[in-house]
Amino acid sequence: MNNRIPLFLCAAMLCACTAKTVIPAWAPAGDRIKTIWAEKVDPANVHQEYPRPQLVRNTYLNLNGFWEYAIAAAEDETMPEAEGNILVPFCIESSLSGVAGSLDNEHALWYRRTFKLPAKWKKKDVILHFGAVDWSSEVWVNGNKAGDHKGGYDSFEFYISPYLTKGENEIVLKVTDATEVGELQPRGKQVFSPDRGSIWYQPVSGIWQTVWAEAVEKTGHIADYQVECSIEDGTISVYPEICGEGKAVVELLEGSIGYDPEHPGSKVLCTAAAEDGKAVLKVDDPHYWSPDSPYLYGLRIRLQHDGKTIDDVNAYTALREISVVKDADAHKRMALNGKPLFQFGPLDQGWWPDGLYTAPCDEALRFDVERTKEYGFNMIRKHVKVEPDRWYFHCDQLGILVWQDMPSMRRCAHEEWAQGIDKYDVGNSDQLSEEARENFRREWKNIINQHKKFPCVVAWVPFNEAWGQFDTPQIVEMAKTLDPSRLVNMASGGNWISGGVGDILDSHHYPEPAMRIWDPEMVNVLGEFGGIGLPVEGHTWMDQRNWGYVKMSNIEETTAKYEEFAKLLIPLVKEGCSAAVYTQTTDVEREVNGLMTYDRKVDKLIPARVAAANREVIESM
Repeated sequence: MNNRIPLFLCAAMLCACTAKTVIPAWAPAGDRIKTIWAEKVDPANVHQEYPRPQLVRNTYLNLNGFWEYAIAAAEDETMPEAEGNILVPFCIESSLSGVAGSLDNEHALWYRRTFKLPAKWKKKDVILHFGAVDWSSEVWVNGNKAGDHKGGYDSFEFYISPYLTKGENEIVLKVTDATEVGELQPRGKQVFSPDRGSIWYQPVSGIWQTVWAEAVEKTGHIADYQVECSIEDGTISVYPEICGEGKAVVELLEGSIGYDPEHPGSKVLCTAAAEDGKAVLKVDDPHYWSPDSPYLYGLRIRLQHDGKTIDDVNAYTALREISVVKDADAHKRMALNGKPLFQFGPLDQGWWPDGLYTAPCDEALRFDVERTKEYGFNMIRKHVKVEPDRWYFHCDQLGILVWQDMPSMRRCAHEEWAQGIDKYDVGNSDQLSEEARENFRREWKNIINQHKKFPCVVAWVPFNEAWGQFDTPQIVEMAKTLDPSRLVNMASGGNWISGGVGDILDSHHYPEPAMRIWDPEMVNVLGEFGGIGLPVEGHTWMDQRNWGYVKMSNIEETTAKYEEFAKLLIPLVKEGCSAAVYTQTTDVEREVNGLMTYDRKVDKLIPARVAAANREVIESM
């Protein structure tokens, strides 16, 4: 292991429910560039925000902080002696983990920590939650197997009450991650090889989102809920998912721009009981959610049994609708709340120089969304990565549309992709095993189900540039069946099917904006362009070998080139282009084509001029 910093075991509970404990010394590992937030990371108070803002309960135990860790042969069945401590929820490869190590295909990463239950939880069921662990997880509680999970981007949970004791309780987690092999699991831009090249980044292994526990009544609880909106009827339909017994009652609360589900307010607009699993809330004087006015309504869902409320959760939603309409020239356009809207945003990789997949803190996570708005964009394409729930909450609250990619599996040869512009799955379908396909389908289903409550998400993108692309009609249909309320972009810059499936036909063209293919029966978009590169001394991941599609020498040149590209977009909009995605939000490792440096310390374009150019593009439709 490289740059490993040994740490002393700390089994302190990192929440208000437990006594304050002395925290051992800690520092980020390695000497790479870091964000300003890295200096503020406090191991005793790391990512303490309630991790699930759309289903907030008052019983919450945060399990982030120091865990023991060890690396052993993948076939070993028990955890060896700990090598030190790792700061959760940062992956082992990251600086902020305190380790900056690595995990190959032949080894497993083990975690261990202890905790005590709050006294009030003694007669309740306890659920252990993992926000995300990359990739294959096995979990034991006090030596008992609680369960296992495969998938690096979807959350999972286990009921652990039967295994708990009155005193100290032990959690052990074993993780294996086959990024090195790269054929069987969705992995996004992760590549194990140190010679990974310009657009590929280092692996992420182990826990990379919050670990937490909560208590619920044994009789029953609200496991989840889904929402359907109708702007025509002015209704919000809520579908509570109940575990156990009881009947749900849903209240719609007065909301606002900047609504906070942890402090939802008290004015109830209407109430409905869930009949046959559905509660219909009629909204008088409706406020529609949009990037210009991100109005969020509060939801309160109560589960009642034998005349008592046995579960009570705070949530939120919005009245908004995404659809396809034809303009006066018969071009198909994406519409928000029935009105055509040109969607324009950056390709957002979601990587951090110090935390890799994990932002140093919630403030940093929100910062990228705020800066995207300040640059005048109204959309983000979240590129082959899935974020923690709080990122989508910030998008909901700040008002920005999201295209959600599915993390890709294997790469394909560039010539296969280029030759397959108007063909189906050239050179890909027969190269994937059924195990790989099933891994993809399972996680794709979970990602959609776990994120379709967020109003900001308006499009699902299963494939990118033919990377691991397979069975495109079936994968698109899966998304449409799971979530009929959103659009599906069948393959962003990938291999397309004659006649189309889904809603969107997506071209990529670098560096200047151009459309490689049109289909009048589809919504036509430019899914990637740009890549204007500017390395800023002292703010690059590497001193040399930095890369961008276009190389500039200063901020003025970079801004002028962006303005030039924006003007080239306008005639494409007139011809029928309905959205565009600029590469990219920040630099990442060798890539220096971000609006900001990788450490977020320097704007590489002049925000006011970019925002003015973006407004002109958006208003040209």
